[in-house]
Amino acid sequence: MAKRESVQKKLQRIRPPRVQLTYDVEVGDGKESKELPFVVGVMGDFSAASELEKTKLKDKKFINVDLDNIDEVMESLAPRAAFQVENTLTEEGGRMSVDLTFNSMEDFRPEQVVQQVDPLRKLVEARERLTDLRNKISNSERLEDLLDEVLKNTDQVRQLSAEAENE
Repeated sequence: MAKRESVQKKLQRIRPPRVQLTYDVEVGDGKESKELPFVVGVMGDFSAASELEKTKLKDKKFINVDLDNIDEVMESLAPRAAFQVENTLTEEGGRMSVDLTFNSMEDFRPEQVVQQVDPLRKLVEARERLTDLRNKISNSERLEDLLDEVLKNTDQVRQLSAEAENE
């Protein structure tokens, strides 16, 4: 996999940084302007619902995070979000438990989040199967005629539905 360009270099190429710290230094008979790097240190308990053992604040160390190591840092910290949401997927409603674990930045993508929530994953799988069926129907007139015939026969539709529920 090709190494990605750092965000800082990309931003510097596209537009100058918003924060530029400079100071003037006397070098010989002239003055030279030096730029200081902008570094931020953030302290906090970001483990949230992580199942890893929590360390005391005095024992914590700063972790240097950049574009190249963010996935490894996330995997080592095992950030987790566990919460309840309204269940809008079924008519019964109620609440549904959601438990998300993030081991890399890729895990924040919607398609990865869906894979961690079982009812959503099942809906996406059903959608993919329906898309495959639609594509097969559009390529086969015989299959399209057969499905039209099946859908017109309501008894057969009920029977197929019952068989599908039993599987």
